[in-house]
Amino acid sequence: MRIGIHLGHWEGRPNDVAGLALEAERAGFDSVWTSETWGSDAAIVAAWIAARTERIGVGTGVLQMAGRTPAAAAMTALTLDHLSGGRFRLGLGVSGPQVAEGWHGTSFDHPLERTREYVAIVRDILRREAAVTSPGPYYPLPLPGGGGRPLKPNVRALRPDLPVYVAAMGPRNVALAAEIADGWMPYLYAPEHADIFADPLETGWSRGGRDQAAFDIAPVVAVAFGDDVGACRDELRPRMARYVGGMGSRDANFYKDAVGRYGFADAAERIQEAFLDGRRAEATALVPDSMVDELCLAGPVERVRDRLGAWRGSGVTTLLCETRDVEAIGTLAEAAS
Repeated sequence: MRIGIHLGHWEGRPNDVAGLALEAERAGFDSVWTSETWGSDAAIVAAWIAARTERIGVGTGVLQMAGRTPAAAAMTALTLDHLSGGRFRLGLGVSGPQVAEGWHGTSFDHPLERTREYVAIVRDILRREAAVTSPGPYYPLPLPGGGGRPLKPNVRALRPDLPVYVAAMGPRNVALAAEIADGWMPYLYAPEHADIFADPLETGWSRGGRDQAAFDIAPVVAVAFGDDVGACRDELRPRMARYVGGMGSRDANFYKDAVGRYGFADAAERIQEAFLDGRRAEATALVPDSMVDELCLAGPVERVRDRLGAWRGSGVTTLLCETRDVEAIGTLAEAAS
């Protein structure tokens, strides 16, 4: 199991993301990843990191599809791959209605169909085998009735098979990721419940005729390290409450649905109710210890080393540990050794 560092969203804090990436590179980790919500741009942060590092893989986990056309995402990927010397990995996600409709002003309808069409266009651009066309209906190329014509990118991709990852949690979304992508990036993944995803993954691999052995299962896991396990849990609880309670609408929250399938349905309902009612502290307090323990890495080195065994045994091939703490990177390196 490879280990990468996920730096999350850059939110204007005075933290040195390039310095964190350099520390991860010195520790021998596989990759470093960035993401975005409704503030900083993940691709720009990834470019900043790529310019300061030499060997470590650099990925977006994830770029919001709602905020970019497929052509824009493909241009970002082929440019960053050239500039990084073939180290870039393109992670994509539909996000949710809160971001797609509330921030980008685009529809969140038919997310699976949009993802399939989007990834197909990105791959056509990277392969550069012909002028790119797409019948739509979501991203028609060229635009019907307009004055455009089909185009090839005027830059050849360094790697036409540049790895494309898809973030997904629901069974149909996971099957689609296994069918069309090179890797899958779940968040709030529980290694003890990996069997929940077995059938969707098998369905996708079979449908796409893809090589299961080459597919990268790369969950993002929040981490907090220290001798006091309770304090580490408390550090992570607000993050769990935010995703389970507030990422999405009351009727459409993929993270809440996922932890419900792990056996936390009752707790998830209470967390969401409190969070959406504005009772954030109460929502945080409602996150049970067992949820943090199953979904995160928390505690001293010995405990983390033991938990890493569960992740390895669940079929995970790259574990992306989410932290902005340089000391945590060193602790993780010690635990993984």
